[in-house]
Order: sequence, then C-alpha cells, then structure tokens
Amino acid sequence: MSDLADSPAVRRLDDWDLERLESLADEYDTPLYVMDLDRVKANYARFSAAFPDAHVMYAAKAHTGKAVLEAVLEAGGSIECAAWGELRRSIDAGADPNELQYTAVNPPDHDLDYATDLAAEHPGLTITIGAVDTLERLAERGYDGRIAIRINPGIGTGHHEKVATGADAKFGIPYERVPEVAERVREDFDLVGLHAHAGSGVLTAGLEDHCRAISRVGEMARRVGDDTLEFVDVGGGYGVPYREDDEPLDLEKTSNMVREAIGDLEAQLKLEPGRYVVADAGLILSEVNTIKEAPDTTVVGIDASLATLIRPAMFGSYHPMLNVSAPDREAREVTVGGPVCTSADVFAHDRPVARPERGDVVAIGNAGSYGYELASQFHSQPRPAEVALEDGEDRVVRRRETLEDVTRVERESGQ
Repeated sequence: MSDLADSPAVRRLDDWDLERLESLADEYDTPLYVMDLDRVKANYARFSAAFPDAHVMYAAKAHTGKAVLEAVLEAGGSIECAAWGELRRSIDAGADPNELQYTAVNPPDHDLDYATDLAAEHPGLTITIGAVDTLERLAERGYDGRIAIRINPGIGTGHHEKVATGADAKFGIPYERVPEVAERVREDFDLVGLHAHAGSGVLTAGLEDHCRAISRVGEMARRVGDDTLEFVDVGGGYGVPYREDDEPLDLEKTSNMVREAIGDLEAQLKLEPGRYVVADAGLILSEVNTIKEAPDTTVVGIDASLATLIRPAMFGSYHPMLNVSAPDREAREVTVGGPVCTSADVFAHDRPVARPERGDVVAIGNAGSYGYELASQFHSQPRPAEVALEDGEDRVVRRRETLEDVTRVERESGQ
C-alpha cells in the first residue's frame, strides 16, 4: 500500500490521458462520468498514512457507487453512512455490517427500522445520534446497542455556508448538553464514542478554524470520560484544490494540527474523509453542441447540465474545464452552459478554454465527489453512464439511463 500512499497529492485535468478520455467519450457517449478507482485507492492510502494511529473511514455520501465502495474496502477502509440506502449499498459492496457507522440526521422511520434490524444481527454496528428524540425512537424499537453522540461544536468551517455543519443547529447535540445526554445514553445504551463534523472542503488555510472545533470535541471527550470511550470521531471535511492555482491540502501539517487540537485521549481518533478520497478521481466528459456569439461573451453549449453536476448551481462551485479534443488551440474566454432552461445551468463564466468547436469533447474536473450523488432527472433527462478505470481497463459500472427508465415508475404504477 506504500506506493499508493506515495502517489501525487493532487491530480489536475492535464494529468489525465486525454486521448483515452476522448476514446471513452466516443465509445460510451456523453455526458459520461469517469471514475479512476486506482486514484480512489491511492487517495485513501495517502490520507490513512498521514494518520497511522487513527481509524479512517470513508464518508459514503461523497460517492456511493458500488465500484467506489469496493475500491475503498480493497484499500483497507471502512465506511461511514448517513442513510439506510448507504448502509445497504455498503453491505452490497462487501462491507462487514459490524464495522459500519451510521450517522443519523433527523432519520426517517424507515432508516431507524433498517438500522436497528441490522444491528440485531450485527451488534458491532454503531449508531450516531444528533438528537435526544433519536434515542427515544431507538428505545421504542428495542435497541440498546452501540451509540455515539454527535456534538455541535458551535464552529462551522468549509468552502460554503451550506456545508458549515459545525455551527448549524440541525446537526448534533448542543455543546453544553452533551454531558447530561451522555449520562442518559449510559443508562440504556452502550456509549462508545463522540462525533463531530465542522464543515466540508477545508484546505490548509482553513485548518485553524477547523481545529478550533476539533479542540472543543477533545475537551468534551475528557469531560465525559475519554477513558470510557472507544473513539472520538472528528469527521471529515478535508478538501481538494478545485482551482488550478490552489495548493493541495498539506497532510503532514493537517495531521499535526489535528493531533494537537484533539489533545491527549485514551480513546482512538476517527476521521471520515469523503471528498478527499474521490473528488479528483472523477470527471465528466461532455460534447459541445452549440457555439453562439453574444454581445458580451461566446456561449458554448454542452450536453451536460445541472442535472448532471449541480454543484456550480447549488454552491457556486468552480470546476476546472479542459477541451480534450484540442487542448493546444488558442484559449478564448467563454461561457459554458447546458441544455436546462434556467440561468443557473452554467458551468463557467468568462473561462479561458482552448477554443471550443461543435463536436469537441470537454472535460469537467473534480467531479468524483457529490457529482453523480446529486445528479437528477430534471427536464426528464436520463442520468449519464459511469465508467470505471482500474488496472489499465475500463468498464461500465452504471449504464446510461433511457427515457423508459425516466418514466418506468409511473408506468409501473399504472399511469
């Protein structure tokens, strides 16, 4: 695994084999998700190597594709899940249910039913609660097993206010209530850990605030008795450089700062990287279908849309773009948008791209995390295919949806 851990810390679009990408677009059509499973394993190994004494779990919500989950498990990882579907998909990928951690956020009844039924057969499953209500609902189901308490540290970090979970009342038990809740848990359950997650997309420059939240988690662990806990889970949120001039996360500095922030603990440290593991392992290939000269810009229309990748519309996120077909053409500033009927369906404004022409294939980078996971059928568009690369081979791991797939649930209901 050491050769994977020593892989480059950042992967730019220029680092991909452009000829191969163009051949994939030709063979499998566009828009197309491409996931490099070798890169997934390398990213996991590199992160784990930076925290040799910690238990590193993969946050499944970043990408729950079976091939990705299998790659994480092959790399020696375990998995943290935030919903019943992620539990099921992790098990389908080969995960041991006894090693899964389920982090419940306002869980629907079917989530808790599934988790407690699973725990009845696999008592090693850990359920993380962020509300006293959830404890009551678990007790109603006869559950008395492993519980971790999610703390709201009151400090949010990350690339956007919509991912700064550490200061959002939706997430976790209010900080000063944790000791009383811990005592309540110990009465009827097996309290095994504390959990917190400050935010997402943190790079080296944002580590100070991130570690202030972690420091509070360490303090609380010692207040409730860290010698009685199995673990203290400080979540994930570790970012990747989306912009071409952003530096990658300094893992050595991150490890040192996290260790210093958490302080001395008897309990094991846990971390949950998601984005870091899969973001730069994935991209989208899309074909140019329209070139339109407008008074203030040149509009380049592509067949990917916000239904394919919603992050730019939802978070204003920057994703690098490259003309795969002709990377050496002279660059020109263009606006790149998709076929959805809203002004939000734009991937880039005034972005320098090697002059696109109709029929060119464009790559949209860093799409491996929260890309396919947030894809939709908006405008009744079938979701794209996904191809996995591994050991020099490629294979379809998610077929392209058809219009029949889009309308199937209606037809099967008799509509």
